[in-house]
Amino acid sequence: MKNFINFHILISHSPSCLNRDDMNMQKSAVFGGERRVRISSQSLKRAIRKSEYYRQHLGEASIRSRDLELLKDEFLEQLGDEFKEETIKEALERFAKTKSSEDEDDDIQEEGDSEKGTVKKIAVAPWITDEFKVICQIVKEVRDVGLSSEEEEKAKQVFEKQKGKKKKPLENFIDAAFGKKIDKQLETNREALLKAIGSAVDVALSGRMATAGLMSTIDGSLAVAHVLTTHSVDSDIDWFTAVDDLQELGSGHLDTQEFSSGVFYRYASLNLRQLQVNLGLLPDMKSPETKASRERALEIAVHLLHMLATVVPSAKQQTFAAHNLADLAMVSFSDIPVSLANAFEKSIRSYNGSGFKEPSINALHTYWQQVHSGYGLTERCGEFLLGQAEVPSDILPKKTLEELKTWVRSNGEG
Repeated sequence: MKNFINFHILISHSPSCLNRDDMNMQKSAVFGGERRVRISSQSLKRAIRKSEYYRQHLGEASIRSRDLELLKDEFLEQLGDEFKEETIKEALERFAKTKSSEDEDDDIQEEGDSEKGTVKKIAVAPWITDEFKVICQIVKEVRDVGLSSEEEEKAKQVFEKQKGKKKKPLENFIDAAFGKKIDKQLETNREALLKAIGSAVDVALSGRMATAGLMSTIDGSLAVAHVLTTHSVDSDIDWFTAVDDLQELGSGHLDTQEFSSGVFYRYASLNLRQLQVNLGLLPDMKSPETKASRERALEIAVHLLHMLATVVPSAKQQTFAAHNLADLAMVSFSDIPVSLANAFEKSIRSYNGSGFKEPSINALHTYWQQVHSGYGLTERCGEFLLGQAEVPSDILPKKTLEELKTWVRSNGEG
């Protein structure tokens, strides 16, 4: 079965400024030797996972933060009825700790830390409530049972073997023994942990890079490209004022804002097998798919298609209201990920007042046919298109987005 689903979206945005850089200017990129307006993949992914559609169909997204104090407050609110504050705090510190307890003196400290060895802030990472709940339960159980006499004796022996003037207290070695016991329990409960990790679909899609502690690294199953206009763009500048109703003359504020309009190409590729592994439905990438695991992955792909075609970043929307839906949504089941961005390497030109939408659609179809035929790809491809256009014979047309979603749900068959 085809392992990759490629999503190709063309969406026309009316005048707007959907993604800005550190200079408050529109993000852009040079492609084909010409300036294009750009929407970063991070901006689009955040808009997707924060959308109401995501919450309704895929559940709550992970919590992304680097501040352990704020995370503690958040988890206390969510899990305070099940675990004591000290359990949640210990689980957080072990989850994010940069070094073992035996190396505590070398831990990085942030300014204002009250306790030696406490790492208040780490890299921004996705925290999964169900995963953290499993870790809290293990921390609680290990603390309730305590160390065996043999484990305590071993910790004391390591403590007594210290050499040099700067000796660490016994508590460090006792804590290290608890850490090893917690790690062992986590390994024993790995299946429950993987199932809990799979509860956060956004992490299963985007992945997670862990640099320390108990956090697991997860390879992303979804690759999302930065969104580019299919044509070159000369931006406009809006000179605006904020009128002070109580001031007789003049304005309370004057400023400028860059904006533009254009046809944007969105591309994403979904690795279905990796998604099933990340969801905890398959033990590893070599395991055969099951009917149930494949269906679950396809259901997520259906919702992903809907969001790629409808969700728009929220920046400056109260000012520009560029709430536009996709003009074209093409989906292909393929053996490899294939971007069609090079259909627009030569910037699209508007002829005889035709605008950029129709030439962009034609260029996408032409380039898809070239790649499809030239490389002998055996893709199954379906497409929903607003309006009229000549569609290559190997692409299955669908009258509505819902029809295309049904086709994806049925594994691109029928």
